Amino acid sequence: MTGSAMERLTRTTVLGKSPVGAYLRLGEWIWRRVPRSITTLRPVTAYAHLMHELVRLHNDRRQYFGTFFLRNRPQLQLICDLAGLRARDDAVRIAVLGCSLGAEVYSIAWSVRSTLPSVRITVEAVDISDEVLAVAREGVYNPGVSELASEAICERMTEDEISKMFDREDGKLKVKSWIREGIAWRAGDARDPQIADVLGRQDIVVANDFLCHMQPAEAERCLRNIAGLVDSGGYLVVSGVDLDVRTKVAAALGWKPVPDAIEAIHEGDRSLRLSWPWRYWGLEPFDKKRPDSDFRYASVFQLGAAPPRAYESVEVRKSPGPR
Repeated sequence: MTGSAMERLTRTTVLGKSPVGAYLRLGEWIWRRVPRSITTLRPVTAYAHLMHELVRLHNDRRQYFGTFFLRNRPQLQLICDLAGLRARDDAVRIAVLGCSLGAEVYSIAWSVRSTLPSVRITVEAVDISDEVLAVAREGVYNPGVSELASEAICERMTEDEISKMFDREDGKLKVKSWIREGIAWRAGDARDPQIADVLGRQDIVVANDFLCHMQPAEAERCLRNIAGLVDSGGYLVVSGVDLDVRTKVAAALGWKPVPDAIEAIHEGDRSLRLSWPWRYWGLEPFDKKRPDSDFRYASVFQLGAAPPRAYESVEVRKSPGPR
């Protein structure tokens, strides 16, 4: 079935209701009850890819505030390693776009500062919503379900990690002051062509989990715009995006995939993986048999000229931090 035929199918209604929606709901109900040994079979996976394409065409897209602390540990570890490489005069510039309630920003700040205590970092945290920025800037969270996120954003942390990242005040969790240092919270739009002029070039740009909520054409334009924020030889971290969009832009602009922990990072956010194929933001299983697997599934890329030190030759000083 061609893409245009599938799109026409998703718009079909019977008595004002979509038969495609009903079919997808039934398919999801069955899928959740089928053993994993069946759903991972190649013919079943091929069917799931078709269903995911229907879901992407059928469902409207909108931004969500849902987030978690320490959401993707392998990705956080790689960010720490790259920060060690990009340190100039013991300083690293990091931008986090679509920062939402601040969980990702604080996770990065805590991870890098715990792993690289001698490196100074500055963080530009940007979101389009003033409401979530107010929460992020305050850095105070309920230990249970967050009202804005509708999720328990600390559920992926151990009690030891919670005690290291937060102070407990009146039954709530407040991010420790040393983690909050050097973070500038800004209202901004990643689609704004002037964003690089406002923030300046960055060593590491993190653009996770918001591009998937845009239509593909808009996401592609936004991703190309975001690339302008990355300093020569710097790194772009971008997961939670339609893989076809990311692959197309990365190939067109000549980005170099960072080979470290590609599969671990791809599988590292269970929110995305467990949502596939029944949510448009779901992330397909890692397919080692694809000839382009390293390029398609990489979520970290180096942009522009290579830095003066090769990645493999650098030893990064480690100290206790999340793993």
